[in-house]
Amino acid sequence: MLPDKGALGERIFLSVDVARLAGVSRRQLQWWDERKVVSPRIEDHRRVYIPEQVLEILTVAALRRKGLSLQRIRKILRLLRRELGQQGSRVLGGKSKLYLLTDGSSIFVEDQPDNVLNRIAEARNPMHLVCLTDQMKPVASDEVPRRYRTKQLQLF
Repeated sequence: MLPDKGALGERIFLSVDVARLAGVSRRQLQWWDERKVVSPRIEDHRRVYIPEQVLEILTVAALRRKGLSLQRIRKILRLLRRELGQQGSRVLGGKSKLYLLTDGSSIFVEDQPDNVLNRIAEARNPMHLVCLTDQMKPVASDEVPRRYRTKQLQLF
């Protein structure tokens, strides 16, 4: 069985898949949806995420683990969406490494490790780093999600 496809033929992820990938609970995803952090579409009473939204959820989860507030993360997501609108195919295609650097009020999306190090060295405030490409790897993978794998019973 292949991964889910949406009505428009794009790859979709259910809450259970996204929660597993991000290491958060389904209730946490619901809470973020209710707070309009990342709002998936609803199909057949289920939350359905597209790959870009899964990347956002993975980024939110990573930044929350680093201690950033939800208010700051919202601002970062707005800036990230604008930035990825210009470079989205690069991160979704995985052709080059993209890094998100933020101090909570501004963000930088860099593709050169030297630029990342320079930004960190020149920073006046603590910087948080998330590798967007690494976050996207499980999303872009053609591997079938775990929920589709079943063990065959040995009958004989």
